[in-house]
Amino acid sequence: MKLTAQSNKPFDTHPEYNGNAVCVDVTPPKTVQTDYGPKEQFRFVFETTQLRDDGKPYLVWSRGFNTTLGEKSALRAFLKQWFGRDLTTAEQQEFDTDTLIGRTAQIVIVHNDGRNGETYANIGLIRPDKSGAGLKPSGKYTRVKDRQDKDSSYNRVSQPASQDTQPADDWRFTKVHVGKHQGLELCELDQAAVRSLCENWLPIAKAMSKPLKADRDLMAAVEKAASEMGIPQPAPQADDIAY
Repeated sequence: MKLTAQSNKPFDTHPEYNGNAVCVDVTPPKTVQTDYGPKEQFRFVFETTQLRDDGKPYLVWSRGFNTTLGEKSALRAFLKQWFGRDLTTAEQQEFDTDTLIGRTAQIVIVHNDGRNGETYANIGLIRPDKSGAGLKPSGKYTRVKDRQDKDSSYNRVSQPASQDTQPADDWRFTKVHVGKHQGLELCELDQAAVRSLCENWLPIAKAMSKPLKADRDLMAAVEKAASEMGIPQPAPQADDIAY
């Protein structure tokens, strides 16, 4: 029996990015292990305007989503960000994810370090596409369900399994209780609004001698959001600036 060491092809991780994207796949659900036991999860796949060395568009995979549209589900929150609105009553009763193939978005892609030194390209923020660019699928990607061969030229670093309901400390679901965006979840703010909170409110909040729990939660969330979006955090200041 002759054996050969099989080398792994290098992963082509999407560069950090802020721009247009188009959905090219909704993967078939498969069972994954999460902190809450086995769950059926699927992912969205997006093409962007960034091109690889071979001329094909880069791809980015979303986190895994459970197949539920519950009010507190991560999928519902993701779609709410993507659409710029909550699902209608009719959509909540029946929603065909395949209708999202070809739908455009504005996304922010950030890099995170994995356990074994890998770099993960993650969607840090998704918003409705208001650019009018009309980005179309390139046609160079084959949907997972249509592939005859499991080996694809679109290699990726697999992302860690995650539960459907976001952890309590996820910055995206922290309520903003200050400024003109009071009452909104942080995920509903665009990047400019997060930057404004970071630059104008965060230094003031950090200077508080006894901040309330809501202030502490929002401070931590804004810092995490700024880190994922690549927004530099300013030094503390005492000036009261509108945000």
